[in-house]
Amino acid sequence: MKAQKDWFKDRGYPHFTNKTPVSIRKNVERYVTNPKKVTKHSFSPLIFKEIKQRRYKLSDFNGVERRSHKKLKKGKIISNRKIREILYATHIDAHIYSYYAQKIITPKYEAYLNKNQQLSNSITAYRQIETEDKIKFKNNVHFAKDVFEEIKRRENCVVLVLDIENFFPSLNHKKLKLAWAKILGNKTLPKDHFNLFKATTRFSYVKLKDLKTKNSHFDEKELSKLRKTGKHTFFESIKDLIESDIIIHKNQKKDDDNNLMGIPQGLPISALLANIYMLDFDETVVKELTLKHNVFYRRYSDDIVMICDENQIGLIEDFVKSEMEINKLTVSLEKTEKTLFKINKGRLQSYKIEKDGSLKINIPLNYLGFEFYGYQTLIKSKNLAKFYREMKQTVKRKHKRVETIKEKYLLDEAPIFKRKIYRLYSFKGEKTRLLPAKKTIYFNGKAKTEYFDRKFRGNYLRYAYRAADDLEAPEIKRQLRNHWKILQKTLKKYDFSNTKK
Repeated sequence: MKAQKDWFKDRGYPHFTNKTPVSIRKNVERYVTNPKKVTKHSFSPLIFKEIKQRRYKLSDFNGVERRSHKKLKKGKIISNRKIREILYATHIDAHIYSYYAQKIITPKYEAYLNKNQQLSNSITAYRQIETEDKIKFKNNVHFAKDVFEEIKRRENCVVLVLDIENFFPSLNHKKLKLAWAKILGNKTLPKDHFNLFKATTRFSYVKLKDLKTKNSHFDEKELSKLRKTGKHTFFESIKDLIESDIIIHKNQKKDDDNNLMGIPQGLPISALLANIYMLDFDETVVKELTLKHNVFYRRYSDDIVMICDENQIGLIEDFVKSEMEINKLTVSLEKTEKTLFKINKGRLQSYKIEKDGSLKINIPLNYLGFEFYGYQTLIKSKNLAKFYREMKQTVKRKHKRVETIKEKYLLDEAPIFKRKIYRLYSFKGEKTRLLPAKKTIYFNGKAKTEYFDRKFRGNYLRYAYRAADDLEAPEIKRQLRNHWKILQKTLKKYDFSNTKK
């Protein structure tokens, strides 16, 4: 059953304005559907946080290539980790972004794409695209399958994977404004849309770590006091934020002409605006490469895939570089992954094309979390490593809690509660189910606890098993066949009274 997106979402995080529970949905709807209200709406500062991702990848150390969590840059050894900058809005601001994205702009964007099926097929991210059986919407597994099936169909071909550098922070404001108006069918933005445009380009923000004022932790006593008055916020009002010592930053990213650039990544409207921004590039690629040179093109946000003949590599690189400059963006051609596929000993085989033009056999194409070798498809090794790392870290954390309990209550033995671990990290959590949950809210200073059922959508193994079926790749299930042994071995490392040694 296809689940249509609802623009209204009861978000749980604290911010600078209060939460908007489902009970006041009608009031919120009256507000966000009134263009005059939106035109005059004063958007609050965003909250900025960093998501750090460990990366274990091939790096060059003075001519020696080896896999490491570190890399050599300008003579210094630095971390390989990837830092994603996320900014998120207050609850009412998020509702405005979400309503305009889903109910006003997206239908016009989709109507524009549907005039050109080749163009519509090429843009995959942040859209609700039906599967062939019309039962559900496509996800990254289906998009990866489309690319892999095209490679199998062509057999002898080259796949180029290009990545746009600093995509969201690099979007040119003038070009975004023109693209936004074009989708609406106007020469300029209406007043309500222009207010959204200003909020997403001239934004201000507060760093989440700056809100942790008590020894790098939140002031839980103050937050609890606010909750008891019915406010799930960091301050009593925006005025208190302004009068506090917290620094409110402004977007300071500028291009070569000293003009502000970039939009925040993390708003309900950000992904749609990025797609709209890239529309001119998408149309040009389809017109000049797909139709004229039979180049297969897919763009998933800032990940670009092109499938072509071996003698077309130079043509495509020159074209992309030129078009990216027109669109005020940068693609690092030195980092472009080039994978050759051809028949070898009766089966389709992958080869990495090195910088010097030599071929390295059995190096897969990495795309949307999968490794495609031509003759088999596997889950990306670093994603699998992350799954096992999280499993081991969770057990380790639980062991620390058990040790604290033993010390506090002078116990010789203490059990570990395995049910949640099995649900998250084993085949026992593969199925969806309803789980009992509760939340406490304050009304007129009195606590009220509500009990409800929370939907558990399945764990990573559910995703992997489904991907194996959708991609017709049973080898993915073989990748995970030892997960139960690894989990049990991890549990046995620690002194839990209810774990068999």
